[in-house]
Amino acid sequence: MKTILDFARARAESRPIVMVTAYDALIARIVAASPVDAILVGDSVAMVVHGFPSTVEATLAMMVLHTAAVRRGAPHRVIVADMPFGSFRRGKYAAAEAAPALLRAGATAVKLEGVAGHEDVITHLVNGGIPVMGHLGLTPQFVNQLGGYRVQGRTPDAARQLLADARGLQELGAFAVVLECVPDEIARCVTAELTIPTIGIGAGAGTSGQILVITDLLGLDERFQPRFARRYRDGHGEVMNVLEDFVHDVRAGSFPAGEEVIA
Repeated sequence: MKTILDFARARAESRPIVMVTAYDALIARIVAASPVDAILVGDSVAMVVHGFPSTVEATLAMMVLHTAAVRRGAPHRVIVADMPFGSFRRGKYAAAEAAPALLRAGATAVKLEGVAGHEDVITHLVNGGIPVMGHLGLTPQFVNQLGGYRVQGRTPDAARQLLADARGLQELGAFAVVLECVPDEIARCVTAELTIPTIGIGAGAGTSGQILVITDLLGLDERFQPRFARRYRDGHGEVMNVLEDFVHDVRAGSFPAGEEVIA
């Protein structure tokens, strides 16, 4: 994908959208050389890269820094950047300062969690030329209010509200919506009701596309293995093997070898 309009085209053609979350230039360059459609610079960077316990600790400065790095690695790809906690709940004028900072750093669009209470913000950003992706279901920035990382939309009332919020995002001008950790049946229902695409993460196979974090795909964190994230490699084990080989070679005197020595 090269523009936001490609999301609508993919939905119209029933072509599944594939997104990956990445945080740095090197990984972005690798992803950009693959068939992956678009990159998300998620506020999960606060946890994955900086070691914080939640996404709440992500700041605008942090998101700008990593968005710029990803753009340098993937200069021709659609990049969506998360609006961090608090950056859009202070009103449309504060959001209208934060979102352009992310676009100037290299984002093609921004993503906002939830909808209730900041409908005017979404309208203001869209009318100001800033593409907005929504995010419903498990919204990590609301983790304290949700009482933890739990599946959302299980009850009839919660499912109806989720559908209403999705419709609301579409009416407000969002070009797509992420559905995180919701039952497969609910995600299918929401997807069928909308004309904009849905991107699932832990939301079953009935969405318009899927997104996972690159470190989960690679299996780099042996402590974090969510059920919905398929590990395509044992990255942690492979890195450990490399480090053990390096330690062995240094201590055995076989590294550096002759061709690796600068004369």
